Amino acid sequence: MSALRLTSDQLRQRVLSNTGADGRLKNEAFDLDARTVAILSKRHQISKNFGFTSMLSFSTTVLVSWEAFAVTFQGGLINGGPSTLVYGLIFSFFGSLATAASLAEMASISPTSGGQYHWVALLAPHRYSILFSWFAGWITAFMRIAVTASVAFLAATMIQGLVILNYADTYEPQQWHGTLMYLAVTLVIVFINIFGIRIFPYIETLALILHIIFFFCILVPLVHLAPRSSTDFVFRSFANNGGWESNGVSWCIGLLTSTYAFSGVDGASHMAEEVDNAAVVVPRTMIWSIVVSGILCFGMSIAILFCIGDVTAALETPTGFPIIEIFFNATKSYAATNAMISALIISIFFSALGLLASASRLIWAFARDDGLPFPRYFSHVDSRFGIPVRAILWSAFIIMILGLINLGSTTAFNAMVSLALLGQYTTYVLPTIFIFGRRIHPGKNIPFGPWALGKWGIPVNLFTIAFSFLTIGFNVLPPYFPVTATNMNYAGVVFGAALIVCAILWVFRGHNHYAGPIKEVMENGNIRSALLNREIQPSHKHGVERNIP
Repeated sequence: MSALRLTSDQLRQRVLSNTGADGRLKNEAFDLDARTVAILSKRHQISKNFGFTSMLSFSTTVLVSWEAFAVTFQGGLINGGPSTLVYGLIFSFFGSLATAASLAEMASISPTSGGQYHWVALLAPHRYSILFSWFAGWITAFMRIAVTASVAFLAATMIQGLVILNYADTYEPQQWHGTLMYLAVTLVIVFINIFGIRIFPYIETLALILHIIFFFCILVPLVHLAPRSSTDFVFRSFANNGGWESNGVSWCIGLLTSTYAFSGVDGASHMAEEVDNAAVVVPRTMIWSIVVSGILCFGMSIAILFCIGDVTAALETPTGFPIIEIFFNATKSYAATNAMISALIISIFFSALGLLASASRLIWAFARDDGLPFPRYFSHVDSRFGIPVRAILWSAFIIMILGLINLGSTTAFNAMVSLALLGQYTTYVLPTIFIFGRRIHPGKNIPFGPWALGKWGIPVNLFTIAFSFLTIGFNVLPPYFPVTATNMNYAGVVFGAALIVCAILWVFRGHNHYAGPIKEVMENGNIRSALLNREIQPSHKHGVERNIP
């Protein structure tokens, strides 16, 4: 067998030339070609606003890695201690980099807003591709909404934490206060997502600049003013304060803190239809965003551990965020602490801004493929703004509804947002398994795009699969033992319920209405009618490597 590099236009003509008078394929060997062209034919429906710089800014600020680590590191400090926050962070970085590389390769194959559920439909065994694509689509939708909600809630509760710090004697924090702030944050990011779309790439570029500037603005005074921890504490100490009998289990649970700092790397892929030369630009930005985030996150981890001061005081702070106590202990100044925490809040706000954009594009794409109820309504692209405004508003509505759960139970709300990490790695591992299966299965070709892993594909995919299952497995365990109703981790329960909902929707709707993102090919096999009147990405921007039978 010989290998040939085909452009998208050439691949399309190859498919059409191998269809009969009835529009169906003459040779099943070209089935994957037909599916690839069908997915690429979905482009050109949203205005293209992003280039490499703005997309790198988007991808990096969506991850908001060092900020997320600074705000949530206490989980790793309790389970695993500094050992998890240093060596676990390094392990999580390489696991996340492998995951990003695996997803980037698939984003180059299919640079569309659907992301994971498109890749599953393309790479899964033909017999089960529609079913797996349905589940991948719904899980990804749940996950993107949950991630956005978790970040918006983080920004809101940090604002509340500052209020507690500054008005400790007069302010009595209530759950509904945080919920109101959460709703306010959501409304602001909705407004900017719609009315600021023309300058959105510039906003993202500004966010990246501030992301880096804020890092040094926080790092320098923290290192200069804070008391020093010993080198032994930072690099050689271990802690198991979660009550687990096994130190290994405790360490792995703490590892999730570092993993969360790199989660959301698929966000860039859902913006692909708004990016010029997306098959090249999107994969590169996914990789570079992890590299940049890893460097900054590791630096912040070392700084926090050397400057943490009284660990007990930090963990028991009434603000709810140890980083606020650490900053105040270092500076002894309310003004300086307010400024440093405000920098974190601004960065996290920018992350929520991008996450809503990413979630709405996924909702729009899934509706376009008949994966959601009222597909024509939610797949509408507003002629004034050139974006799916209805999908943005619907995503924001669900996010706001999730916030109302916090009024009744913080535990219930945390269970919803904990779905974020579990759902993400489930949708990451599914298409990775399928592309790995094609790599090792004789005769199963892969329609590689211009960005591919080559000989590194098998080891990178294997590491991604192993890392994903490790993250999924420990994400369902409670952080403390013995388990109570309050400290119970309900992520597994919520995820199980989400799968049941997906199954019910499949039985009553999906089974009869959903034909996959490449429905023109998968539903009735009439390739010719599906492709003749559709445009695909210009030939000089996307190539596909195929084996000629």
